[in-house]
Amino acid sequence: MSTTRSLELQGFRGLAALSTVVFHVWQQYYVYDAQGAHPPVDNPYLGALISLEVIDLFFVMSAYLLTLSYARAAIDGDDRTRPGRDFLFRRATRILPLYVLAVLLVWSLRNPSLPGDWRDLLEHLTFTHVFDQQRIFYTLGPTWSLSLEIAFYLTLVAVGPLAIRACRRLRTRRARVTLCAAGCAALYLAPVAWIAVAHHALGIPHTNWPVYFGPQARLGGFAAGMLLAVLLVALRERGRVSAGWATAMAVTSAAGLYALSYHSDPENTWHTYYHPLAALLWFALLYGTLHIRTPARPRWHALLRSRWLTGVGLVSYSLYIWHEPLMLALYDAGALPRSQAGFPLAVLLVLAAGALVATVSYWAVEYPGSLLAGLRDRKGRPREFYPVPVPKQQQPQQEPEPAVR
Repeated sequence: MSTTRSLELQGFRGLAALSTVVFHVWQQYYVYDAQGAHPPVDNPYLGALISLEVIDLFFVMSAYLLTLSYARAAIDGDDRTRPGRDFLFRRATRILPLYVLAVLLVWSLRNPSLPGDWRDLLEHLTFTHVFDQQRIFYTLGPTWSLSLEIAFYLTLVAVGPLAIRACRRLRTRRARVTLCAAGCAALYLAPVAWIAVAHHALGIPHTNWPVYFGPQARLGGFAAGMLLAVLLVALRERGRVSAGWATAMAVTSAAGLYALSYHSDPENTWHTYYHPLAALLWFALLYGTLHIRTPARPRWHALLRSRWLTGVGLVSYSLYIWHEPLMLALYDAGALPRSQAGFPLAVLLVLAAGALVATVSYWAVEYPGSLLAGLRDRKGRPREFYPVPVPKQQQPQQEPEPAVR
């Protein structure tokens, strides 16, 4: 993937992180009374825009990037895939240092006397809080999604090598592509079937969080990203779109996502199947972003490549982790407005404070933690930093050739 495309994905991460912060500030300023729930701004069109969930974009992008090496190995025989243990080790160095630090810090502040809610701490440290109806949004509310990331990593290291071995038995490239695409489609349809049974057959309400937030219901976003990786590897240089088509795909996808958010109400069809449908729309948007004819670049891609937005994308994980506890701390300390009229100011304050904290967090925790990946080599073996020099074998000395007379 080119540097430009990497920057554009970084820009998408930045936009998604900013959108997530605004959405949670929006939730913070909701008022609930006997008449119902009242948003901070009584405008359904603005509410649909702010409430547009972007978590599936994170899932699709993450799955796309992590599946590429497996797709290349399965379809084209590329042998540069890392062993599963090395893959998991590298993901752990990326995810765990900041996550564990944040969980321990926030949990300690909210449980000043021991033993505290030890079950909440245990579930967060083992990424099992997504299965707890009561504690799924405790401590660090947005981190329920990291439980799904971990589930996806385990799924990928399980099915990826199996797909590679199965594809080696197939003679044609078309057959290998078909097998990989069919596998991704099955992983996408399984959560759709789960949701359908849970909602229509069993009548489980949407407020049963483990049923509709667990990996069995949300793996479809990752499956869409896996399918995107398979498709782009399969196409190679074919199927690239022009700048005009890329813009049309982006506009159509964005309109579809907005329509989903606008028409989504608890228990209706759009709400029930919101995430599988959103994953497909993000799939189309990313396809139009990644598979463009060179050197065609739509003008709006300049926003995705802008330094400020890619900078936010760089620290997006830290921003995602810290923004909610930071917002609650500022609100409790009186640093944020109390009335709904102060919502716009609260957004600016939380974004500014969040960006500052996220930048410090990235360079102080995330980046040093990521360097731990260097402890293993490409084959997943511990790296030898102080190798013992092997003495050179003594070469037999050859007799000098006689001089030519």
